Amino acid sequence: MALRKTRTEDGAQAPDGDSPLAIIAGGGPLPCVLADITLGRGRPVHIIGLVGEADEAITRYPHSWMKWGEIGKLFSILEKNGCRDLVMIGKVTRPDVKNLSVDFGALKSLPFLITLGTGGDDKILSSIVNFFEEKGFRVLGVGQVAPELLAGEGILGKKTPSSDDREDIAVGFRVLETLGALDIGQAAVIVNAHVLAVEAAEGTDAMLSRCADLRKNRYRFRRKRLGVLVKAPKPGQEERIDLPTIGPRTIERAAEAGLSGIAIGAGRVLIVDREATIAAANKHGLFLIAEAPSDG
Repeated sequence: MALRKTRTEDGAQAPDGDSPLAIIAGGGPLPCVLADITLGRGRPVHIIGLVGEADEAITRYPHSWMKWGEIGKLFSILEKNGCRDLVMIGKVTRPDVKNLSVDFGALKSLPFLITLGTGGDDKILSSIVNFFEEKGFRVLGVGQVAPELLAGEGILGKKTPSSDDREDIAVGFRVLETLGALDIGQAAVIVNAHVLAVEAAEGTDAMLSRCADLRKNRYRFRRKRLGVLVKAPKPGQEERIDLPTIGPRTIERAAEAGLSGIAIGAGRVLIVDREATIAAANKHGLFLIAEAPSDG
């Protein structure tokens, strides 16, 4: 099937005809935010909520529910609602293959299901995208549908990073570039040009909690804010799904960890509730900056 790929004046991906955009929803507010933006541009949506992940708020929109592993049901929903384009957005936990609700459609896709339980995140993400594309669907990134949800380059709050902060930022992006090639994390905390913590499977919030414990138990004499959280996708990552995300809670955790601020990859990181996130950064005196990593 040939799919048209055009763009609207604001940079968003143009619809495939008048077909609804399927939004496969995990947790948090972003699926509903994306639905509102899409509807505002005149395109219908159908949200498919993952049971145990997606918020009840999706019921305000045309929607269906599915469990992990109900692949046959998913394709039935997509076909019934005439969806050819889909976006995946929202927080999800990696499913345990042993606990999947396998339907007949899933049984026909066992090789795909096996990939969900093996390999690193990059392999899984690529497998998901390839699986849908082989079935004739078009997988769009959030940035293709709603570019305004991504952080544009520049300082987003009132505070500006110092020269020491900028050195930490540069080190952080280099660390993510190096570790990301090994499929390790999307975030790191740098203090005085040294690595304090690297995100692993526990996620950014838990990593920042570790940093807060370190500050409390080992560096109690340091009252000045030090260090930077740097967050960006891994090099070569499939960026149509699972983009790194920050929000007000990220700011709160960074403040608790005693950091000076947060740097994120421009155009490659989602912001949950941009106004509240910036307000939280200003409240705690943290800088928030989006920039492209330098080549040096």
